[in-house]
Parts: sequence; structure tokens; C-alpha cells
Amino acid sequence: MALYLLFESPFGYALFHAYGMDEITQDTQAVRDSTVDFNRFCQVVKLTAFSPSSSAIDGLNQCNAVSEGIMTDGLRNFLELNLPKVKEGKKAKFCVGVSEPKVGSHISEVTKIPCQSNEFVLELLRGVRLHFAKFIKDWMPTDLEKRFGSQLQLGLGHSDSRAKVKSNVNQVDIMVIQAIFSLDTLDKDIKSFSMIVRKWYGYHFPELVKIVNDNYLYAKIAKFVENKSYLSETHILALADIVGDEDKAKDIVEAAKASMGRDISPIDLINVQQFAQRVINLSEHRKKLYDYLVTMMNDIAPNLTYLIGEVIGARLICRAGSLSNLAKCPASTLQILGAEKALFRALKTGGNTPKYGLIFHSSFIRRASGRNKGRMARFLANKCSFASRADFFSETSTSIFGEKLRKQVDERLDFFEKGVVPRKNLDVMKTALESMNQEDGNKKKEETPAKKSKTEKSKGEADDGEAMDVDISADLGTEKEKEKEAQTGAA
Repeated sequence: MALYLLFESPFGYALFHAYGMDEITQDTQAVRDSTVDFNRFCQVVKLTAFSPSSSAIDGLNQCNAVSEGIMTDGLRNFLELNLPKVKEGKKAKFCVGVSEPKVGSHISEVTKIPCQSNEFVLELLRGVRLHFAKFIKDWMPTDLEKRFGSQLQLGLGHSDSRAKVKSNVNQVDIMVIQAIFSLDTLDKDIKSFSMIVRKWYGYHFPELVKIVNDNYLYAKIAKFVENKSYLSETHILALADIVGDEDKAKDIVEAAKASMGRDISPIDLINVQQFAQRVINLSEHRKKLYDYLVTMMNDIAPNLTYLIGEVIGARLICRAGSLSNLAKCPASTLQILGAEKALFRALKTGGNTPKYGLIFHSSFIRRASGRNKGRMARFLANKCSFASRADFFSETSTSIFGEKLRKQVDERLDFFEKGVVPRKNLDVMKTALESMNQEDGNKKKEETPAKKSKTEKSKGEADDGEAMDVDISADLGTEKEKEKEAQTGAA
């Protein structure tokens, strides 16, 4: 059987014919030895056809299509023009060797041309790539330098990398990772800045710390009150709007009257107010960032979010690197994500390994008793691993699996504490799949009424038309009968 080699490059498609395969007996080591010497290699492999790219953009599109396993119209026309014709009902007496198996399968499905991709073919294509400039020299002697210049290769490489970065499916994961990084950083900054505001304003109004515990509210009250000596009963309603409690607002006014704090200069007071305003701005920005994170997590990982929460789910994705990496992690690895230092310390010293990492902050672990925390962590890590895989590999975005998995975790917690036997995992997954199929069916039913109304309308119009035809034919029949009666009467 004859063997043809398809060589794809940004400069165009080339088709080579491999001779003497019986002599080589498809020995890969012999091919490796022959690829070094061009005079020896050109006796085995010869160029039969070459189709150059029309432009650099066309070459880039062809390369991207090959990397995605797609056969373009240009490649199909090139193969059909230059390969031997195959009669209908007969098998081809040749085979095409390709470097990408996906492209080969697509070619076989569309054009019925047999393709193969094995180690022997890859070694031949490696030799073709090594000596491609020498093969093509006789075909394009004047345009060789332009097409194979280093600047063109560099530009095509940059374009290909740029296209892969743009089509990266994990780009949204990067946004979630940066959002949780920013959220943690803002929490630390707000906490440290709020402590400075408390200490700074506490010299003037120390009693306010015991009345207001929230940092955000403390900064807003410090910004509103300014000098405590000017605070009176007329400000109670305004303070009640800030604090949310009228009794607490009255306590602030009474504490200001009997405060033991020192007086503060106007310049110092301005600096305190500006710093308090910065804390307020950071707190408001933190709220907006948290809402953004909740929205992104519900879109990317709805099952994981429903099971363990937005913040812990985002931290798991951040620690794993991406949602795809988290989906590939086994449950034992996911269980100790975030406790790597403790794990390596235990392995080094021979101590006990950690039972949980980031999932320790989940409410399920806190609700479990001390002797059941380890078992609860293993079970929760198992369900988190399943939820992350459902989010990454499922085609539709749904939180059905997360709801069922959360119920399973609650049942397992009841089993540890009360001894209630939980449902089996197989039964839970069957109900999840049934509810998912039912949800898809409901969506399809919602889409079909418009189509049904159109079909019913067309049928109604057709029925009206048929009725009109029947009435017309009936009228014609009655007219013909009247004419016959008139003729017979005249006779």
C-alpha cells in the first residue's frame, strides 16, 4: 500500500510520497538514521505537491485549524486534487500519514481517505520538517527567502501564541483567582486600618470602642461625629440611621457628654476624618468585590458554590491553580489543600498528618464533633471533588448536583451525630440525573410553544383552504346539475 505524508506548516500544505517501505520494513530506527542525510532521505521521500498559503493570516488560520483537529476547505481541495482517485465501492490502495490524529480522523470521516498516525509516520514527518527547505527549493526558488525568513516565522509564532491565549477556556478562573486574592488583601488592609482609626480617634472618644464593635460602622460614626463636644440629642436620628438602633445612638450621645477623652486639634481631626473616609471607601469596595466574586462563582462553579460556599470554593480554585486542576485533584489531595506546610512538616518529623486544609472553614466541619471532624473532612472533600468535576465537565451550567451533594453531607452529619442511616450515593445521583433531565425537558417545552402555534396556525389555514375548496366544488356540482336538468327539460 502506498504511503503519502501530509506536512502542515504556516507556509502551506505539502504532500510527500514515501517509496521503498518494504525495504525499510517500517523500522523507526532505520528512518532515524536516514533522516540525518538528505541525499539518503530524498531517495525514500519525494515531494509530489505543494500549496503555498496566500498570506500570513491564511497560514495562521490553517495552523490553528490543524491544532484544533479541523480539516479546512483548502486542505480538502488540496488532498482531493493531488491524491489518487478512489472508485466508489472500492478500498483505497494508499494511506495518508498525518501528525495530528484528530485531523486524520476528520479527513477519514469526510473524504473516506484512510489516514494513520504512528511512530513510524512521525519519524518520517520529522525528516520532512528537517529538510523541508531543500525539498521546496526547486518549487519556489525566488520566493524562498521571503517565505522562510526569520521575521515571518517569529510573527507567525507570536500570532499563534496570541490566538491560544485569547481562546483559553480557563481565563475566567484567572479572574476568580485575582478576585479572591484582592478580597483577602482588602480584609487585611481594612482590619489594620480600622485598628489605627480606633486608636487614633480613641484618644478623643475612648468610650465609642465599647459601644460600636463593627469597624465599618465605627469609621462612619467617627466621620459623622468629628468633635464629641458638639454632639447633642438633635443628632440621635442621624446616628440611628448609621447604627441601625436608636438605643445605641442614645448611648453614644450620653457617652460623649461624660467622655474622659482628651481634646483634639482641628488639624489632627482632619487627618482622622480623612483616614476614616479611606476605611469607608475600602469597605464599600470590598462589598462590591464580594458581589462580583459571588456572581462569577455561580457562573463558573455553581455546584461547588452551592456545596461549600463562594469564598471557600474560590480559595480551593486559587490554591489548585484553576478549576481544571481542581477537577483533576483526588479527594485526598483536595482535603489538605492549604495545609501543605503542616503536611511536609509531619512527613519530615514523622508526626501526624493534617486532616483538613481550607475546607476546615466550612460550616459542616464546625458542626461536627471533635472525634468526627476527620471523617467529616474526608466525606466533604469527596463531595467537593465530585462537584468540581461536574462543574468543569458538564456542558450546561446547573446547581442540581450541588444541591443533592449538600443534602448528602447533611445526612452524613446526622449519621455521625444521631445514627440516622443516609441514602446511598447511587440513589442520590439517579435522582439528580432525573431532575436534570426534567429541567432540560421543561426548557425545551418552553421553547416549543412558539413553534407549535405557528404549525397550528398553518394547519388552521390549510383547513380553511380545504373547506373553501369543498364549498367551491359543491357549488360547481350544483350548477352542473341545474344545467343537466335544463337540458333534459328542453328535450
